[in-house]
Amino acid sequence: MYFIDIQGTLISDADKSPIRGSIEFIDMLNKKKIPYMIITNNTKKSSKEFYEFLQSIGFNFESSKYLDPLMLLYSRVEKEAVAAYGAEEFLKTLVKMGYRLDYENPKTVLVAIKEDFKADEYAQMIDFLLSGASLVGMHETSIYAKNNKRYPGVGAVLKMLEFATSVSYDVVGKPSVAFYEEALKMLHNQDSRADFSDITMISDDVKGDLGGAKEMGMKTIFVTSGKYKTASEIVPFLKPELRPDYIYADMQEIFLHRVLEQREVI
Repeated sequence: MYFIDIQGTLISDADKSPIRGSIEFIDMLNKKKIPYMIITNNTKKSSKEFYEFLQSIGFNFESSKYLDPLMLLYSRVEKEAVAAYGAEEFLKTLVKMGYRLDYENPKTVLVAIKEDFKADEYAQMIDFLLSGASLVGMHETSIYAKNNKRYPGVGAVLKMLEFATSVSYDVVGKPSVAFYEEALKMLHNQDSRADFSDITMISDDVKGDLGGAKEMGMKTIFVTSGKYKTASEIVPFLKPELRPDYIYADMQEIFLHRVLEQREVI
């Protein structure tokens, strides 16, 4: 059984095209009736729009196998008085979902991904947090990759704000326990006996996604097709217990490995 990331794992960070082997891997899971969930930290497009985009570029899976942080947001953050920070698409999506943005007296500071945060935005967030607002991240990614550059991810921004204000934070998407538990709950529609120990998580975010998965008892596969160019950039610096169980270049290598395994069994 699998939990599978999208950005940098199934689709390219550069142009959002399918990474080699990714469509074939999903097709194989469908054919073999192997349970899986596509779990992403998408926040720019609405859940429906992003799911439909994936369908349009060749991925064939039911919407019941898809989960992103926006689908859990209502249960984690009240709609009133939210100071949201992130890409313009994210802010527009929040408004469409019924959230009231407030940059005067917010109850919640909500952080999503953005490559060009300004110092004044950080200053505003700090003032709101010191005035009593709660801090919530849409996810806890370590690095954000775009245009062949790597920026601090939401997780890095949250850590900075926590250090600056001593305000602890909550996370909606990966790698929060609540997000993974919701994914497991949805996986039960495919196999009611599924537990975290039965699942292998595949992602390019070895710190944000895979570290949390390891802590919950999942096996992990790190692909170097996204945020990191090589495993040597990050894996040697991780705590031994959080290092990935397997490392592959991309989904193509995982797909071929699975095919070879099946031939050996036969």
